Amino acid sequence: MTIYEELKARGLIAQVTNEEEISKMVNQGKAIFYIGFDPTADSLHVGHFMALCLMKRLQEAGNKPIALLGGGTGMIGDPSGRSDMRQMMTVEMIQHNCDCFKKQMSRFIDFSEGKAIMVNNADWLTELNYIEMLREVGPHFSVNRMLSAECYKQRMEKGLSFLEFNYMIMQSYDFYELFNRYGCNMQFGGDDQWSNMLGGTELIRRKLGKDAHAMTITLLLNSEGKKMGKTQSGAVWLDPEKTSPFDFFQYWRNVADNDVLKCLRMLTFLPIEQINEMDAWEGSQLNQAKEILAYELTKLVHGEEEAEKSLKSAKELFAGGNAADMPLYEMEEADLTDGSADILTIVQKSGLAPSRSEARRNVEQGGVTVEGEVVTDVKTLFSKEQLSGEGIVVKRGKKKFVRVVVK
Repeated sequence: MTIYEELKARGLIAQVTNEEEISKMVNQGKAIFYIGFDPTADSLHVGHFMALCLMKRLQEAGNKPIALLGGGTGMIGDPSGRSDMRQMMTVEMIQHNCDCFKKQMSRFIDFSEGKAIMVNNADWLTELNYIEMLREVGPHFSVNRMLSAECYKQRMEKGLSFLEFNYMIMQSYDFYELFNRYGCNMQFGGDDQWSNMLGGTELIRRKLGKDAHAMTITLLLNSEGKKMGKTQSGAVWLDPEKTSPFDFFQYWRNVADNDVLKCLRMLTFLPIEQINEMDAWEGSQLNQAKEILAYELTKLVHGEEEAEKSLKSAKELFAGGNAADMPLYEMEEADLTDGSADILTIVQKSGLAPSRSEARRNVEQGGVTVEGEVVTDVKTLFSKEQLSGEGIVVKRGKKKFVRVVVK
């Protein structure tokens, strides 16, 4: 099986502009491709997983990745999939986020000499002269065609700013610059980026002639992949300071039954033949598949040692024991009243519920356990002595756990 055939078998390819030539370039290791990352936070999240894993697969097949950090486009904001405008960030915030991205990406991509490069589109976008941009790039874009793009149509009813309207032109210009500077001949992106990427391909051909090689490809379900990074309690980050390895493991251990094989194919590096054998799995076997998924992805992001610790903790927790490596919340003595803390304070302060009212609802409905025992009385108190030492293990629902101790 060629690398391109494997990408298709794993469900990663949605649309291409020239499949015959793209597959040939990828299979021969001749693709110099880029994927863009807008630095809207100081950590990547699991929604970036698909792109990172794709870059790793293609690099291992001899192709050269370009990780493009959107230091310039990040000042504008991508309207794709959004109902409102992004919060504006300072140059310092964007640079800090870019620095964090590079460190995390290095776990997936080999940035040693000649293997891959990381660039920032601020290097050329911030130097552009507005009049020059209008004259050199503007004539190659039809406003009518831009307004027909799905990313803009979704925003027209609520209002699309002129600032955001420029995003497609800027992303297209990125491909043009990468083609000229680094010989980039292929771009990858989510299915919500299709119009922007076609714009880049067309810009290269219009400015440099029809024979210019510029290929476009999209990743199936990458927009859905972005949603993978969101849970009821916020984002699932790759930074262990934001999402602990145990929480990260638990997130993947609790994916829906219908998603586990899809995630195994798209996100892990297990042989496709091994994953295909799991198609017939059901019942308790699906739980085993989820465990395999959680272990493989935790190992990929946090290393084998953390994956082993998380697996051990999850098994202990499932068996009713106290898992030493689960997330820890240290209460301040100021959170105690007369030497005790009530269950609602514990659930809210530990992050198991976003508000006291939500914590109350969880407790009253029997969704909270402490040390394996269901707590339904909202007035239940836990003394400083109970919260000292090993503390108590509090669980909300099936997926959220935390060990609570007093400092």
